[in-house]
Amino acid sequence: MPAPHPPEFRRRALDLARQPGASVAQVAKDLGISESGLRRWIAQDDVDSGRKEGLSTSEREELVRLRRENRRQQMEIEILKRASAYFAQENVLPE
Repeated sequence: MPAPHPPEFRRRALDLARQPGASVAQVAKDLGISESGLRRWIAQDDVDSGRKEGLSTSEREELVRLRRENRRQQMEIEILKRASAYFAQENVLPE
């Protein structure tokens, strides 16, 4: 997977692609990036600026963070359940 381009590069590519008469294919070729990648950047920029429906970049980052946190908490809960079951067996009084 290629290294990500800096935000300044992306912003300049978006500006070039949005100029009147500019072709996305030609701008992508001139910059040495894939046409589909540039189209994805344009679509995400449209979402971020509110011109199009969808998850913005910040919402997507928050969703990833929350899912990761949720997964960690579920693991912790499972560990605590197992530990409490183990200690509960140990503390059973003999008959």
